[in-house]
Amino acid sequence: MPAATEKDGRLDVFFNEAKRSERFNRWLSARMPPANSVTLDQRKIFILPTRQGMYFALLVCAMVIAGINYQNSLIFALAFLLVSLFMVGMLHTYRNLSGLTLVAGSTRPAFAGEEAEFTTVLKRLGDRTYESLQVGWNRELLSRAELVQDTEVRIRAFVYAEKRGRFNPGRIMVQTFYPLGLFRSWSWVDLDMSTIVYPRPIAGGEVPSAVTTSDKEGELVLRDGAEDFYGLREYQPGDSTRHIAWKAYARSETLMTKQYAAYADRRVWLEWDYFAGMDKERRLSHLCYWVLALNSTNDEYGLRLPGVEIEPGRGEPHRDRVLRALALCDAD
Repeated sequence: MPAATEKDGRLDVFFNEAKRSERFNRWLSARMPPANSVTLDQRKIFILPTRQGMYFALLVCAMVIAGINYQNSLIFALAFLLVSLFMVGMLHTYRNLSGLTLVAGSTRPAFAGEEAEFTTVLKRLGDRTYESLQVGWNRELLSRAELVQDTEVRIRAFVYAEKRGRFNPGRIMVQTFYPLGLFRSWSWVDLDMSTIVYPRPIAGGEVPSAVTTSDKEGELVLRDGAEDFYGLREYQPGDSTRHIAWKAYARSETLMTKQYAAYADRRVWLEWDYFAGMDKERRLSHLCYWVLALNSTNDEYGLRLPGVEIEPGRGEPHRDRVLRALALCDAD
């Protein structure tokens, strides 16, 4: 079966160029509006000869001319047989898409500069089968599928996401050259799928750490230099003599060392104003890097953006919520 290329006939190239025009996109949107589930019919399917199909048609025309010139009935018979094959091949190529249902599946967020994952479900009804289907957004990286034994199949496709924000990959293409490769039948379907693209993480200095506070809040942590007495423990070589409990030694004749502690607020606030003077995208990239770094610790972290405040928390759901806020910050 011929591979999908950008040169599947002059008419195919024309339609590929037209696909990128605004006028053609408006016509396509009116003909096939966005929907979570689309069943292909005659209004949604395009079909044109491939390069091999054009050569085949030229060959048949040459045979007919030769038959007329030499008055040879065998050439006529062979030419008419090839014409029948040409027409039957066109019908079967069209039929290999007609009735196919495409359903929007799950999506997976990505970081700017990476590939976002989109899942599309292909379904068939009744006993009709579909073979040699190609599905995807990138014509050079199409996923192949068949619906012969199964009634549905899931296709995972990856699309490059350049900018942060809400990302819609546009119309997905489904095509087939089955059975002879003389025709290409295809459709552009808008399944109204979108995902979130997070800012590209960029290291931006030391990640904020927990802050020691004099208030009786947070987690009690043993710290040298703290002022709050915590308790006594047996003296160990290397302990400062200033911390030896001499009164306890006088009572028990055992050297004891005083311990001091402070309350550490394990909550870290990621502030928009930490990167004053930087442009918006670079600020968001630095904050994104800090979110990923803090998510691997036990510290709770919150986020403050202009008009947005997320209370400190931890865990994967909290991380996704913070990253989503960064991705949609003043997004168009």
